[in-house]
Amino acid sequence: MIFVYNAVFLAATVTAGSVADLEKARDLEDRAALEHSLSELSSEAAKSPGDAQAQYRAALAASYLAEISLELKDKTAAERAAKSGIPAAERAVALKADNAEYHRILGTLCGQVIPANVLAGVSYGGRAQEAIEKAIALDPKSSQAYLARGIGNYYKPPMLGGGPELALKDIRHAIELDPKSAEAYLWLGLAQRKLHQNAEAREAFTKSLELNPRRIWTRQQLDKTPAK
Repeated sequence: MIFVYNAVFLAATVTAGSVADLEKARDLEDRAALEHSLSELSSEAAKSPGDAQAQYRAALAASYLAEISLELKDKTAAERAAKSGIPAAERAVALKADNAEYHRILGTLCGQVIPANVLAGVSYGGRAQEAIEKAIALDPKSSQAYLARGIGNYYKPPMLGGGPELALKDIRHAIELDPKSAEAYLWLGLAQRKLHQNAEAREAFTKSLELNPRRIWTRQQLDKTPAK
């Protein structure tokens, strides 16, 4: 699917298109498409061990597959997908340690193992937090990094230093940094609903759908949220 070109422009075009395709498959919960992309991108990463972007694309595909597997309530598949992407993310970080997004995807993948397998929280929780904090330190204006930390706190129990109220702080900051982030509004709604702020949650889900109408999971969350 992705080929290596000598021309930088062509390579950038193919890379951008592949990321857009991954996002579209995530939005439509198209597991088959993501599994196919992950297979191809993992093969490409294996053939190009010194290409940080190739490692990143494989890690991103794995993260999206883990994400929709959780949405589809298939925790086994989610854990498998997340773990499959961690080595690629680690290689990307090793190749370019100053890239905030590489640390962000590593932290996200480690974090995605936990809701799929809570017993893995001890070993993966610290790794996830360390990677996300590194991403924020490298790029304090990264909306995605703050959102990733917010999502981590959403899943982390208050007794362990997390909870929805703490998650809201990072999610709202993510929106401040990127007001067009449909994902940030989606998670804003999830955190607000967890705090029984249903009217506000519906507003957040509605805003998320305005920004990204094709996201199936957002539509489902809006439909299941009471008006009050």
